[in-house]
Amino acid sequence: MNLFIALLIIALVIIAGLIGLLAFVLQKKKTVQSLYENLSKESTEKENLLKKEAMIQAKEALHAEREKFDEEVRERRQDMQRLEAKLAKKEDTLEDKIQEAEEKEYQAQKKMDELLEKEDYLADLIAKQIEETEKIAGMSREEARHMLMEQLKQDLQQEQMQLIKENEAKIRETAKEMAQDILSTTMQRCAIDQVVESTVSVVNLPSDEMKGRIIGREGRNIRTLETLTGVDLIIDDTPEAVVLSSFDPVRREIAKVALEKLISDGRIHPVRIEEMVEKAQEEIEEKIKKEGENAAVDMGVLNLHKELIKTLGRLYYRTSYGQNVLKHSLEVGHIAGMLAAELGANVQVAKRAGLLHDIGKAVDQTQDGTHIELGVELARRYGEKEDIVHAIEAHHDDVTANTIEAVLVKLADAISAGRPGSRRDTLEIYIKRLKKIEEIASSYDGIKQSFAVQAGREVRIIVQPDMFDDLASAKLARDIAKRIEEELDYPGQIRVTVVREIRTTEIAK
Repeated sequence: MNLFIALLIIALVIIAGLIGLLAFVLQKKKTVQSLYENLSKESTEKENLLKKEAMIQAKEALHAEREKFDEEVRERRQDMQRLEAKLAKKEDTLEDKIQEAEEKEYQAQKKMDELLEKEDYLADLIAKQIEETEKIAGMSREEARHMLMEQLKQDLQQEQMQLIKENEAKIRETAKEMAQDILSTTMQRCAIDQVVESTVSVVNLPSDEMKGRIIGREGRNIRTLETLTGVDLIIDDTPEAVVLSSFDPVRREIAKVALEKLISDGRIHPVRIEEMVEKAQEEIEEKIKKEGENAAVDMGVLNLHKELIKTLGRLYYRTSYGQNVLKHSLEVGHIAGMLAAELGANVQVAKRAGLLHDIGKAVDQTQDGTHIELGVELARRYGEKEDIVHAIEAHHDDVTANTIEAVLVKLADAISAGRPGSRRDTLEIYIKRLKKIEEIASSYDGIKQSFAVQAGREVRIIVQPDMFDDLASAKLARDIAKRIEEELDYPGQIRVTVVREIRTTEIAK
């Protein structure tokens, strides 16, 4: 019973607690709902308040902008009023000026009318005076004018002729003195050595015993050397010396160098002779190049093509009427350069053209054409300028010289060649005859080499053995002899020798 009562009491207590908790929750809910309603109301009031404040600020900003716009409008109106005032003032000034200009125009027109009246009066007065003058002089105005013009023309012509004569005499006298002074100064400053080449060279021997070794068994060594070089070897009673004879200085120099090498080496036989001749040819080619370079440096000519330098060096072994052509070209270049300096012309063009003016003579022995035509072709081929080419072409009057440098080159060439003793015509004629003999011999097919030897009394022709037999060689000799008789004038006789040589070589291993 007590336990039940206790449980009942506990249950009642719990129920009472739950009822109290439920009442507390309901109370809290009402409180929260009331608080939410209050917050909603406050939020709405604040939102309305913010809207009112924003409206007030927008109205204030609009009012400020409207006042600013009104201020700008007032300022613009004031500016427009000022501009209108200025324009009105300028318009008044312009009207004043227009009135003033109209007044001046009226005055000018008035003066013009007065001047026209005076001009008419003066014209009438002049016409009356001319009429009175014509009556007094007995001639018309045109006749008087013509007479005065003729008289003035005659007076001017007489004065002009007198002045021209005086100036011509003065110019001739001055020009002659200046030309003599320039030429004498130029010749004094030019100190080029002039060497007249001969047609022989002498090779000294260590002993006379060497002559027999040069000749060889049955003359095979001397024949081989003469055949390979185209040079005559004269071995006579002259002690310790051998004379080399040839009109071609290049051949003569190759033979001299080869013979000196053979003498120094001591081994003289046909095979060794061929080797030494080849080495001598290489050395001479190198020397030709070196001589061309030295000539260009001596003249101060820059940027010269290497082929032109090599061709220029060949002039060292070329003579013209006995005068060394390379030294002649150097002299012409120096003289032309000095004359150009005296006259105010282009010194470099004059020197370059003077150095190259005879370059065609380096190849005229092997190519068809005059040395001027060949020189012009070489200069153009290797990039020389037209003023240089023109000077080369005009130095013998093949074309008219139209530049002062071309005239100076022509003058320098004449000075260099015209000095007494500078050239020998007989040697040039002799060399031309020998060249013609070789040209005739080389004009046939199958000719390997041809040499005019024995001072032009013999021509040796080396033929290709596979193209000629014995009968064809004999016929070739007769044909060449007949052409020489028909085309050349020469003293004595010329022997034609045709050499047909067959060589067979095997190598033992």
